[in-house]
Amino acid sequence: MSEQKVTAGGLKMTALVTGASGGIGLELARLFAADGHRLVLVARSKDKLSELSEELGDKHNVSARVLSADLARPEAPREIFDELQREGVSVDALVNNAGVGSYGLFAETDLKSELDLLQINVVALTHLTKLLLPSMIARRRGYVLNVASTAAFQPGPLMAAYYASKAYVLSLSEALANETEGTGVRVTVLCPGPTETGFVAAAKMEESKLFDRYAMTARDVAEAGYRGMLDGKTIVIPGLRNAFVARAVGLMPRGLVTKAVRRIQERRS
Repeated sequence: MSEQKVTAGGLKMTALVTGASGGIGLELARLFAADGHRLVLVARSKDKLSELSEELGDKHNVSARVLSADLARPEAPREIFDELQREGVSVDALVNNAGVGSYGLFAETDLKSELDLLQINVVALTHLTKLLLPSMIARRRGYVLNVASTAAFQPGPLMAAYYASKAYVLSLSEALANETEGTGVRVTVLCPGPTETGFVAAAKMEESKLFDRYAMTARDVAEAGYRGMLDGKTIVIPGLRNAFVARAVGLMPRGLVTKAVRRIQERRS
């Protein structure tokens, strides 16, 4: 990556990263910091964020603010925005990385877990983008990087709400990329396949076949997303196999795709 691309013409940025305490979000924060950009780190775990903030400050001499917030709370995006306004912080790059999953038959999964999933994956992402995008457009520069999934390209039995939430993120991001053409703001959606993060355990998917093979590292996924964002790409699918599968499902009968996804997601026998 060239310094010219990273700094957008020599300007250092302030990047807000949600879900920054682990996985892809943590690696994205490290990439921004390595290029000298300031960070606003958002996640529930204040201790993990504080450790990361200290790491980034010591290693890269950058400012990394810590904002502990639970994005399952509807008020959280507005509280984050208001805090930044009070501190006079302008966000140049918004990274909507926070996301959760829920595994099992939809009729049997916990209702609160599913509603929290939608609040985090869909509503909070939309809310933060709605609050921060207008000022980027007014300044005629900025980036929005939304983290979706290859799940966005097809229905997902046994993770029905999760797959649907990522389809929303993909669709929203593509539409916003079109709407912001010529404004100086770039909107990118990162669609990783299976990735080695804490997502599997959090979604209680340890017995699913989906993660048996081909999982990428969070670092590799983050680097693909970071490069794609800076290059102005609308859709980034890390890994040739993931890109092929994501595109191929559009050519297959939907019923067949759904059945295939169901087989992949079922528990090991």
